[in-house]
Amino acid sequence: MQLVEPIVSWHHEITRIRRDLHAHPELAYEEHRTAALIAQFLESWGVTVHTGIGGTGVVGEIRGNRPGTGAIGLRADMDALPLQETNTFEHASRHPGRMHACGHDGHVAMLLGAARHLARHRDFAGTAYCIFQPAEEGGGGAARMIADGLFDRFPMQAVFGLHNWPGLRAGTFGMRPGPIMGSSNEFEIIVRGRGAHAAMPHLGADPVMTAIQIAQSLQSIITRNKNPADTAVLSVTQIHAGSADNIIPTEAVLRGTVRTFEIAPLDLIEGRMRDIVRHTAAAFDMTADFHFARNYPPTINHAAETAVAAEVVRRMVGETHLDTNIVPSMGAEDFAFMLAEKPGCYIWLGAGDGEHRTTGHGLGPCMLHNDSYDFNDDLIPLGASYWVRLVEYWFAEEAPRRLATATPAPGA
Repeated sequence: MQLVEPIVSWHHEITRIRRDLHAHPELAYEEHRTAALIAQFLESWGVTVHTGIGGTGVVGEIRGNRPGTGAIGLRADMDALPLQETNTFEHASRHPGRMHACGHDGHVAMLLGAARHLARHRDFAGTAYCIFQPAEEGGGGAARMIADGLFDRFPMQAVFGLHNWPGLRAGTFGMRPGPIMGSSNEFEIIVRGRGAHAAMPHLGADPVMTAIQIAQSLQSIITRNKNPADTAVLSVTQIHAGSADNIIPTEAVLRGTVRTFEIAPLDLIEGRMRDIVRHTAAAFDMTADFHFARNYPPTINHAAETAVAAEVVRRMVGETHLDTNIVPSMGAEDFAFMLAEKPGCYIWLGAGDGEHRTTGHGLGPCMLHNDSYDFNDDLIPLGASYWVRLVEYWFAEEAPRRLATATPAPGA
């Protein structure tokens, strides 16, 4: 392995930073302590720091010592989840109902380690922007930073992201050109009928039965309208209606999620849902409101930048720790907003199955968004070294040649 030796020697120091962040989790757009710590460390290492971008976002600007005008962005998310941690080890969350259950504390630590090395050596021709993003967990922090001028204030050729991935062999880098994570969309359907005594249903219009019919009919979109080659998920996850056994309620509410890897099938699904809701309600002499929110678009990697990332990993850890054809996830990631604006690549770093956890962990699995999760600190030198090697390779001669010969990503 060609890890960056100074980073390896800082492993325990960066781990302490990571565990401090884990003990003090902050939710979306509340990452004030986290952002302040990040800025403090960056400034102490001689990095030019920009704060308050998109709310609590931080950008560290590191210019190389060799002549060059190019620039790339390296992004780490920093918010926690509204989850009660069941771990009891020393660095467990000190704030009830808040927990770093997705590893954003580790992402911050790895990028900090890389920033420290890049600032100390600066042996590259160009500028590396270290982007510490708020509110990835449903808050759209990437979109907020972009709207606040991220790419205007810090012009960059490409942007890269990294996420730890439990279940993937520890130390393995997973990536693929094209879609790697799904779009995230939610819907609400309100069926409005006429209430009545349950013993006299003919005097009312039962929204419960209509809601059931709608829920069943929605699945026909996936099985009969969508092209089988297009991957999509439509899940009704909530049905709320009624307050008593002997009353037919006035309305029923359905909620759920739709996930796709492409926009075209998403357009089809939303349109067909709207038709089914309206016409089914009318068939039962009722009305219905349909609300559809597109939260995060699919995360689509660009082929050229994915090839660059793969080559960096190949040179750093070898082919045995590289998987360039991983199965994409229907989970969503707001780094998608950045990839919609700039070419780039989002990769997974395998975290294993939880063997790294010390005593004091909860009884659940060490999976993302689980109350027993804890970031695998063994990944810190690996992830930080990846960022450094990526910057070095990007500004070397090999990367421009590879970019010039690469083909566009499917769907990009």
